Amino acid sequence: MRVSAKAEYAIKAVLDLAMHQRAELIPIQDIAARQAIPQRYLEQVLLALKRSGLLTSKRGSSGGYHLTRPPEEITVGAVLRAVEGEHAPFEVMGRRGNGYDLIELWTEIGEAVSKVVDGLTFGELASRARERRAAVRSMYYI
Repeated sequence: MRVSAKAEYAIKAVLDLAMHQRAELIPIQDIAARQAIPQRYLEQVLLALKRSGLLTSKRGSSGGYHLTRPPEEITVGAVLRAVEGEHAPFEVMGRRGNGYDLIELWTEIGEAVSKVVDGLTFGELASRARERRAAVRSMYYI
């Protein structure tokens, strides 16, 4: 399975918002800097996420982005579909030649991938990231 840059950036941006969830909006510059995403490209990604109802935003000097729901209620699959379309994360179309012999295989793979991304929330991803960062910090302070 290949993940597009757009999908990866969307996942990174939503994870960033999940990890920095607070009352005020988070400026796009902060997300772009922390995640090493070009701001112009990030604007397009965040717009797609906003259109899908996953984010809210406000313009201006005190503007930024915010998740519309708690991170525990947003799945990786929802983010992938917001930026890649309804057939994401795994599309079984356009196979070469006599691909019908393998259609069951591709369908099973698609279902397995969907099960993972639809069962994984940004609350869980944020928790994993925090644990990983704490483990790395503890390695340096022993």
